[in-house]
Amino acid sequence: MAAKYYQFKPLNIGRFMIWSLFAVLLAVVPLLFTSSLSQTILSQMGIAIIVCLSYNMLLGQGGMLSFGHAVYSGLGSFAAIHTLNLVSRGQIPLPVSLIPLAGGLAGMLFAVLLGWVTTKKSATTFAMITLGVGELVWAMSLMFPEFFGGEGGITGNRVTGPKPLGITFGPQIQLYYLIAVYTFVCTALMFAFTRTPLGRMLNAVRDNPERVEFVGYDTQKVRYISFVIAAFFAGISGGLAALNFEIVTSEVVSGYRSGAYLLFTFLGGATFFFGPIIGAVLMVLAFVLLSEFTKAWLLYLGLVFLFMVMFAPGGFASLIMMNVRVAAFGKLKPLWRNYLALFVTGFIAFAGAASMIEMVYHLQLGAALGSQLTFMGMQLNTASAGSWGAAAAVMLVALGFFELARRRFALKWGDIQESIEKEIKRREAL
Repeated sequence: MAAKYYQFKPLNIGRFMIWSLFAVLLAVVPLLFTSSLSQTILSQMGIAIIVCLSYNMLLGQGGMLSFGHAVYSGLGSFAAIHTLNLVSRGQIPLPVSLIPLAGGLAGMLFAVLLGWVTTKKSATTFAMITLGVGELVWAMSLMFPEFFGGEGGITGNRVTGPKPLGITFGPQIQLYYLIAVYTFVCTALMFAFTRTPLGRMLNAVRDNPERVEFVGYDTQKVRYISFVIAAFFAGISGGLAALNFEIVTSEVVSGYRSGAYLLFTFLGGATFFFGPIIGAVLMVLAFVLLSEFTKAWLLYLGLVFLFMVMFAPGGFASLIMMNVRVAAFGKLKPLWRNYLALFVTGFIAFAGAASMIEMVYHLQLGAALGSQLTFMGMQLNTASAGSWGAAAAVMLVALGFFELARRRFALKWGDIQESIEKEIKRREAL
């Protein structure tokens, strides 16, 4: 009888380095940005990464367009804040560091109850059911103040319970590292899910549900189990948010919040695992920083989404991976002048268009402050035809040059892609 030998796959050095860099980045970044505002923003980014990745388990991996994912992150927040208050009253001897798990279990429980009906259908019907469930829960949040706290919400104090090693989670830096640990672990677990038989079967259900049924699998069960797992991670993110803000209101289960998860997961790139991470970072930057710079931030966000749908439906992650492919074949250097031309002309066109947008918003919302305003270092006057004419002229001229730069880039990009295909065929022939 022949001897049996166990063989192990070789260590994936590239993947090991990426995960190591991710862990180092999470550990080092608060040491570079030491202000309280920076650490608060970083904490929100960690929370957003978990919830966007959990949403992408439905959208990107399962092809399930959900309009109610905030139901499970939000209910996880409410469960976590109630658990935190029980700990504060001494009724539960639970460390604060484990409270996000209570949020995750709550999100999973509600997904078990609601998910079977939700996942009975796919595609448009699934989307409409999630929208209905989301509106139902949001309406209930105002009808049952005993659990949801009414319009004022529910508050808590995270500096409570046992304090191992003197960690109170009072300082923001301590809470950030707790969020960073959860972010890293949840990200790793969700990536591992994509490599499991269930994760592969979920991809198959997305691509060809008829064939999956033909080989003997129940597509609804695959969607249902994946839905419950995604809700668990969404609930963890909600629990972390409850600790971070120490208040939970009905807004956390609103359709507005679910729409934000959809929007930024798509912008980041739902077809790549790291795409929602990019989307989560953009979401926090938009909500926290961009909203402070301009009252028209939602308009800018909508325009970005529109252009991404039209010209880059794969999101920012697809743009990155296309250029990584070009760089792998040594073809990226000839494109830098084209990229520079696109950036400069595009930025100038944006400055002209944004100037007109800001003047319109100033007329509508800030007319009492006078006709003068400052935007991007420029002095604009809503009462002057010169300001309007100059902004329009800058936008139109820059758009003309941008179109010329775009056409030149498209020609060179096409030639590079053709040469890459030829090189691939040559390597395959060898």
